[in-house]
Amino acid sequence: MTANITKRPRYVMMNGIYYPEMFSPKCFKEALEYKPQPGDVFIDTYPKCGTTWMQNVALYIFRKGKELEDPYEFLRTAPFIDMLGLEGIKSMPRPGAFKTHLPYSHMPYSPEAKYIFVARNPKDCCVSFFHHARNQTGFGFWDGEFDDFFELFMAGELEYNDYFDHLLDWYPHRNDPNVFYTRFEDMKKDMTSVVLKISKFLGKEYIDALEKDNNVLNNVLLYSGFDYMKKKLSEIYDKQKLAEFTGHVFEGHKHCIEFTVSLNPPEELPELQFIRKGIVGDWKNYFSPDQNE
Repeated sequence: MTANITKRPRYVMMNGIYYPEMFSPKCFKEALEYKPQPGDVFIDTYPKCGTTWMQNVALYIFRKGKELEDPYEFLRTAPFIDMLGLEGIKSMPRPGAFKTHLPYSHMPYSPEAKYIFVARNPKDCCVSFFHHARNQTGFGFWDGEFDDFFELFMAGELEYNDYFDHLLDWYPHRNDPNVFYTRFEDMKKDMTSVVLKISKFLGKEYIDALEKDNNVLNNVLLYSGFDYMKKKLSEIYDKQKLAEFTGHVFEGHKHCIEFTVSLNPPEELPELQFIRKGIVGDWKNYFSPDQNE
């Protein structure tokens, strides 16, 4: 189905899972083999299904609405363990939540840990994923085409494999007592309700804080809002600032940066946008009638 596609994002495989070639194999292996501790919280999605959004929600629930003083602290307080491995896990201030995209079958699991899973319309996911792959130069896909990416998406030949397999792996566990399941579309429709439900899921201390002080709830909504996140993440991922910061970041980040530089990407590429639109229905601007079928 995809044999004739010559331009693909750069992935490699470990334990049957495609992951970005820019990631450190050591760190990815450490994420797969991690044994959760009591009280650990994991945020899991298929890529581009609202992961960063949910990271900010959980982070500011844990912080009870207190803003981070330094935007770079987000990399430490909400670590992507698939990229950072044990260094990211051990460095995270607790309480906190780890980010991962692993399917349930490969997930570090413990009944004493908690898991937040976010699903999204696969069509919107596909479009957002396409822009993510083109925008992050470490994928080597800056001149990739949507039609090719669509075929790879449908064939499950992208990082973390097939969208539908990933969802079906998690979906039977949506009512487990230590799993909170929601959808990107639910968050767009009624964010306040989702924040309150997640706070209750995370613990009495957090729901009490939000219910007793409306300012805490308002701050969680503000700091996990699209405009705020886009501004702060653009500061974190500014190319020049990130290059200057390499001596102070995790080994997993350094590995990604060094791999990306080795690809010798064109200098005129646009700045990295980790958050693009964050809307529902953008797929209508990309899918052909045949692709929609």
